[in-house]
This record gives sequence, C-alpha cells and structure tokens, in this order.
Amino acid sequence: MKIVLVNYRFFISGGPERYYFNIKDVLERNGHEVIPFSIKSSRNFPAGDYEKYFLDIVDDEVYFAQTKKKSLRIVLKSFTRMFYSLEAKTKFGKLLDETKPDLVYIMHFHNKMSPSIIDAARKRGVPVVHRISDFQYMCPNALFYNERTGVCEDCLKGKRWSCVKNKCVLNSTVYSGIKMAAKWLHDMMGITKRVNAFVVPSTFTLGKFVEYGVPTEKLFHIPTFFNLKESNPSVDYKPFVLFVGRIEKQKGLLTLIKAFVGSDYELKIIGFSNDGYEDELKEYLEGKQHHIEFLGKKSFEDIVPYLKSCLCTVVPSEWYDNFPNVVLESFAYKKAVIATDFGSLPELVHDGETGLTFKYADADDLRSKVGMLVDNPEKARTMGEHAYQVVVDNYSPEVHYQKLMSLFNSVIMYSK
Repeated sequence: MKIVLVNYRFFISGGPERYYFNIKDVLERNGHEVIPFSIKSSRNFPAGDYEKYFLDIVDDEVYFAQTKKKSLRIVLKSFTRMFYSLEAKTKFGKLLDETKPDLVYIMHFHNKMSPSIIDAARKRGVPVVHRISDFQYMCPNALFYNERTGVCEDCLKGKRWSCVKNKCVLNSTVYSGIKMAAKWLHDMMGITKRVNAFVVPSTFTLGKFVEYGVPTEKLFHIPTFFNLKESNPSVDYKPFVLFVGRIEKQKGLLTLIKAFVGSDYELKIIGFSNDGYEDELKEYLEGKQHHIEFLGKKSFEDIVPYLKSCLCTVVPSEWYDNFPNVVLESFAYKKAVIATDFGSLPELVHDGETGLTFKYADADDLRSKVGMLVDNPEKARTMGEHAYQVVVDNYSPEVHYQKLMSLFNSVIMYSK
C-alpha cells in the first residue's frame, strides 16, 4: 500500500511527532511505501526527494508564540494556513498527482496547513484518515481549557464568543477572534464530513466527537502504541518521582509542586516551557523547603535512564489529556503512574493495578498517593511489572498495526 503521511512538523517536538515517526517506521517495516508531506524547517529530518513538495516555511519557531514580533508576511501567511490555503491545496495536489497514493493519513494540519489538503485528496478520489491528538475541531485553542475558567466546553456547546471573552488563544482577544472565525468557517464547510474516518486514541475523546456531531461509524478507537525496542528492560526503583512533559499550567504542574513542597519526597521534572511558566513555578518555590529539580528539555534517549531508575512517574493533568505518550513510556520501563482521575487518564491508569489515581487538582491527595509508593516500593514494583505486561499485550506496534490496516483496507474498499 502507498500511504501519504501528513504532519505539519517533520521533526520531533512532542507526542504527536513521536507517533508520526513510529508509525512511519512500522509501516515501512511491513512493506508499505510511505510518502511524507510537511512544512519546510531547519529542524526537519531528511525527506529525500519528497522535500520539494513540502510547504514553504512561514515561521521557523516550533510554536507561534515563541516569536514575539511577527512580520506582516508571517502574519498574513499564517492566517491563510489557518483558514484555507490555496498554496497548500496546489502543492499537496501535485504530490498526489505524481505519487498516486492509496490513502492519506493525517496527524496535524490545523493552523499550519489548512483543511484545503483534504479537498485536494477528495478531488482525486484518495481517501483520508485523520488521527486525533487534540480538540482542534471543537475548540479554537484545542484544549477545552483556558487560564480564566480552567476546563471549558463552551465552544462545543455553541457558545462561540466565550473564546474571545476568555482570550483562550495566546491570551489575546485578537488571536482568539481569528481562531474562532477559522473554526466557524471550517464548521460551515463541513470539514469533518470530508474525512473518511478518524482514528481516536481514547474513548473519552471519541465521546467528545460524538457530542460534536461526527457520526459514530466514522470514529475508530485505536489506542497509540509504544515501540518496544528493549524487551524486558532491566530497571531500578530509586526513591524519586518523575514528571515528563511540557511545563504548562494545564499540565497540573502547580498542583504537583504543591504536593511535594514541605515534604522529603524527591521530584525530578523533565520538560520545557514556551511561555515562561517554568519561571513562575521556580519563583513560587523560592524560600520553600523542597526536593524538586528542573532538568530542562531532553531527547527521549536522554529521558530513558530516568524512566529506568525512577520509583514511578506522575501525570497531574488538569485538562482533557488525550492519551499522553508518557503513560505508555512509563509502562514500557515497568513504572507505575500516578495520574489525575480525569479525562482519558483512568482508561490508561487502572487504580491499584498499573498505578494510582488522585482527585482533580488535589495536592493533598496527590501527596498521599506519592507517600503510598515511597513507603511501599514493592507496591510500585508490582504495579510497574503489571503495567509492562499491559504494554506488551495491548499497546504493541503489532497490535496497533493490525487495527490500523484493518481500517485502511476498509476505507479504501468503500471509497472505490
């Protein structure tokens, strides 16, 4: 099968990109021809002859917010990509005409490519499958979360102006209005009706798409996978807890830090902040007794030794985290996970079996769960070993590949 893989980044910046390159590797190992389509960037991995089809660069920062002052060219080009880009439609159409693929599998297109690429595929009779990793279709900032109200589903319920009122996008009335307008346009165009099928990692997120009005027959629950390159790894259980992820308010970092302040428990934080939030957290810690260490951004290869040696990991998310990769990464290295009892997390972390769950934004409850494992390391080991078996049985590349190919073959057959 010849498959075009679409993502607006052709380098690894987070979980969606790790999935992109992992599934690319799995498909190629199983004999499929994979054709990448992305945006040019100085950070990109080599793409060979396919790079000539990539969209021209707009802004070489990883996140739009990282460049404080935008030129008019960047702003205008960003807006066309956000709404509907004829440039993207033309370039993607040329790729499809010259490679003649059987199917298009999209990761991320919102904001940086526009849904015009879906129309390019439909015009040529090429079916489109979109893997969902956030809530872009339903929420202008993709999170169902803003700093003023916390978790928010107003846009899902039709209260569109809440996005502007709450400055949900980059804490800006202007950007929030623009994103709201783009979402309104895409709703009017019926973009979800033009996609043949959606791959949704969690049943929680799938339920939100049903609320949004996507027919259930288009929604397929296919959890992500962990590429087990090290079978039955040798691990240790040292008395420290590990957090891995972006340092953002919705990730529950303040609750996490409060749970450790004033205790003898040791916490290591691996990740980065693109909005200065890490500095706010460090300022909060000034003058307080704690054993919290910020280790900065690291590659996955550099994170592995910490996963192998920690007592457990923690996912204190306060937004609808959609199947975070760090959970499977923890399980793969025989580590239990302490996670918020919220959103999709209880689907992954079964309380008392593969980890522990705690009450939403409750630092005291989180501290008690950390203490439970620190005081009983054998319990952490037992749950970690169970978690490892869960990854092997349910979240292996082979299991994911079989489910995905069953969907792909079905979509191709019914689109003819």
